[in-house]
Amino acid sequence: MPIEQPESILSAASLPPIPAKRYFTIGEVGELCGVKAHVLRYWEQEFSQLKPVKRGGNRRYYQHHEVLLVRKIRHLLYDQGFTISGARNRLDEAAIQDQENAIAAEQARALLAELRSEVEATLAVLRG
Repeated sequence: MPIEQPESILSAASLPPIPAKRYFTIGEVGELCGVKAHVLRYWEQEFSQLKPVKRGGNRRYYQHHEVLLVRKIRHLLYDQGFTISGARNRLDEAAIQDQENAIAAEQARALLAELRSEVEATLAVLRG
């Protein structure tokens, strides 16, 4: 018999879509990600990647990529069962993997550019 979750707990699939805005208040991020504002403030202390812009009166404004990061943190903690430390390590591993992928993509682009110039040079010789 499945265990029913309280209605206040949102699964990742039931989170609302993120609107096309530049900045979101802490309340908006809380609603979009299914967490309370005090949890977001705590996560800011625990996850160095989460750095919302602070403006007058120390009000926080999150950008789109930070809302995605909050959702990722939420998924790691609530859905996957990671501890704060484990989630932090997983995010660090993902950042390293992203850097490695970016380097590999740049190397592939450079190789393709080199191959293209060789093919164009070969075509020029064949044409004439």
